[in-house]
Amino acid sequence: MMSAKTFSLDIRKDGIGILTMDVPGESMNTLKASFADEIRTLLAEVKGNGDLIGLVIVSGKKDSFVAGADIAMLAACTSAQDAEALSRAGQDVFAEIEALGIPVIAAIHGPCLGGGLELALACHGRVVTDHGKTVLGLPEVQLGLLPGSGGTQRLPRLIGVAKALDLMLTGKQVRAKQARKLGLVDDMVPPSILLEAAIKLAKKGKPRHHLKRDLQGKVLETNKFGRKVLFDQARKGVKAKTRGNYPAPERIIEVVRIGMEEGMQAGLQAEARHFGELVMTPESAALRSLFFATTEMKKEVSYQGAEPRKVGHAAVLGGGLMGGGIAFVTATKAGVPVRIKDVASAGIGNAMRYSYDLLARKLKRRQLLRSELEKQMSLLTGTLDYSGFHRVDMVVEAVFEDINLKHQMVQDVERECGEHTVFASNTSSLPIHQIASAATHPERVVGLHYFSPVDKMPLAEIIPHAGTSAETVATTLAFARAQGKTPIVVKDEAGFYVNRILAPYMNEAARLVLEEFSRCLPGLDVAAVQEHLAVFHPGEGIGDVHLAGADGLDFRSLEFHAAFVGVQNFVIPAGFFVGGNVGAHGTKGRRMKRPRAGRPGPGRIARIPYGIPVRNGNKGNVLLLVVFLEAAGFRMIDELAFNDFRQGNVRIAHMGRGRHQRGAAIIKLGYAAGNHVDQHLGLGNDFGGLFDEFGFHVKRSR
Repeated sequence: MMSAKTFSLDIRKDGIGILTMDVPGESMNTLKASFADEIRTLLAEVKGNGDLIGLVIVSGKKDSFVAGADIAMLAACTSAQDAEALSRAGQDVFAEIEALGIPVIAAIHGPCLGGGLELALACHGRVVTDHGKTVLGLPEVQLGLLPGSGGTQRLPRLIGVAKALDLMLTGKQVRAKQARKLGLVDDMVPPSILLEAAIKLAKKGKPRHHLKRDLQGKVLETNKFGRKVLFDQARKGVKAKTRGNYPAPERIIEVVRIGMEEGMQAGLQAEARHFGELVMTPESAALRSLFFATTEMKKEVSYQGAEPRKVGHAAVLGGGLMGGGIAFVTATKAGVPVRIKDVASAGIGNAMRYSYDLLARKLKRRQLLRSELEKQMSLLTGTLDYSGFHRVDMVVEAVFEDINLKHQMVQDVERECGEHTVFASNTSSLPIHQIASAATHPERVVGLHYFSPVDKMPLAEIIPHAGTSAETVATTLAFARAQGKTPIVVKDEAGFYVNRILAPYMNEAARLVLEEFSRCLPGLDVAAVQEHLAVFHPGEGIGDVHLAGADGLDFRSLEFHAAFVGVQNFVIPAGFFVGGNVGAHGTKGRRMKRPRAGRPGPGRIARIPYGIPVRNGNKGNVLLLVVFLEAAGFRMIDELAFNDFRQGNVRIAHMGRGRHQRGAAIIKLGYAAGNHVDQHLGLGNDFGGLFDEFGFHVKRSR
C-alpha cells in the first residue's frame, strides 16, 4: 500500500528491493530538492539491510518514469551560488546510489528525461520498455541549462563523447531501440515483463559496460590530440548555429572536456559551477518562462467556458505543400482520419506522397514499424469532389489566397457538411471576417494559420473574428494541440501575430542598412528612402508598396500585404537611386502572369524591376538594392555563366560594350514567389535564349 511519501521500499523474499517513486497529486514524477532527505533515509535502510542482494527503481505512475527535475525550484534561487548548491545536492544523492555495494537497476517505462535520466545513469543498469511512450534524453539545453546532477560526466563515459555531446547539445529524445543501439540501456522488453526483466538483471550482479567505439571514436576519443579536434569542431558547430547568443551549449562542451581531461571529480565541480551560472542568465530565464507558459497552455481544455467538440473526422482542402503538411500532422499526430480534396488527382497524389516520404524516412531510421506506417497512411484518403464530407467535423482550407475562391469553399463546405462542422482557414493574408462574410453560419468560421513546414514548426495561430463562437475556438484549439502544435489565440488584424511583429523588425533592419550606406553614398537621399520605409501601416489602405517597404525585403511574400491593405502594385520608387535613370528600358516593369495548373500563384499582381543603369561597372547607384535583395535570400551573380539563371538567383553586373551588352544591370528574379515572370528585358536573342533554356517566359524587345 502506497504511503503519502514519494518513495517507498518493498523488500521481496528473494532479496530484491523494489524502490517505487510516486509523487503524490502529480500526473508525472519530477525530482525536487525536498526529496533529498527522504532518499537518504531509504538509502541508509538499504545499506543496513544485509539480506538485500539487489535494488530495482520503478515508477508508480502509469506511463511515466521520471520526467525530469522540477524547474519551478530554480525560481527560488537568488544567486548562482544557490543554484550551484542545488546541483551539488543532486550530485551527492546520485553518487550515493552509484556507490551502493549491491546492483541497482532502473526499470524505465515512459519518459525518462533530464534529472530522470541522470538518476538512471547513476544506477548500475537500465531496462526499458519497447513502448512508444518510452523516450530518454537530456533536454536541459532547451531551457538554457546543462545537466546538473552528473549527466555531463556519466553519459560520455557510457556511450562516448561524440554521441553524448550530440544528445546534450540538441536536447533530442531517443526511443528505446535507439537507446539500446547507443549503449544507453542494457535491455529492452515489453511493458508486461519490465519488472521481471529488471529483477533478473539485478540478480546477475552489477552489469559490466564496455564502450564500443567506431573508427571515428577510436581516432578522436582515445587520445588528447583527437579529443582536442573533437571539442574544437563541436565549438565551431555550436558557434555556427547559436552565433554566440546561447551560452549553454558552449558550457556543456567545456564541462565535458574538463571531465574527460581532468577526471570525473573536476568535471562534477565544473558542472555544478556552470549550472549555477547558467540559471542566473537572462537567456535561461526567458526559455524557462516560455516552458512554463507553454505548459500552462496545454492544461487549458476550454475557451471562455465553452468545451471543445470531439473531432472524429477531418478534411483538408488543397493538396499543396501546406495542405499535405496539415494532413500529415492530423493523421500521424492527432490520429484523426483525413479526407484530402483537390481539383486534380495530381494534387491528392502530392499530398499523399508528402506523408509517405516523411514516414518512410522514419521507417529507414528504425523509428517506425512498417505496420505503423501502413496504419497511419490508411488514415489518409483523397477525393475530387465532396464525397465523405458529411461526417467531417473539421475542415481546414489551404487553397490559393483568393477571397472569391475561399468564399466558394465556405459555401461548398456548408452545403456538404454537417451543421456543427468547423471551417478553418489557413490564410496568412486575408482577414477572417471577410472569409466569414460568405458563410450562412459565420460563427463556425475561424482562422487556423500554420507555418511551413507544418510537420516541424510548432506554432499555430487561432484567429477568431468578431462572430466566431467560443465553442468553435475551443474545438480548434483542441484540434491544434492534438496535432502537436502550440496554439495561440490572436486578433483578426493585419499580419495576425507573427507577421505583425515581424514588420517593425524588418523596418529597423532597413534603417540600420541606410545608416551605413549614407556614409558610403553621400548623395543618397536618406530621407526619401526612409519615407518609403514607413509605407506599410497595418490596417490602412494604400496604393503602392515600395521595395523599401516593410515586407519588400522578401520577394517571396510580396503578396502578403496586398490583401490586407489594398495594395495593387509593388514598385521601386524613382527617388530610391541617386544619379540613376531607373528602368531605362521601361519604367513600368512587368506583371506576374497567372501560373499554369499545378504551380502556386500570387495573391495579388506584383511588379518586378528589371533594368537599372550602372555606369562603368560601378554598382554604386544600385548598391542599396543589392543589399535588399541579399537580405531577401537571393544570390548575387558576378560572372555571366550559362547555369546562372536559376530560381533564387539575381544578376546585377556591368555588361561592357558588346552589341547585346548595353551597360545595364540585369536583375533576373527567376520564378519569384514560385511564379512565371514575364519581363521586357531589352536584350538580344542571345541572352533571351539563356532564359528560355531554363523555362522562363521572356518577352523580347523589337
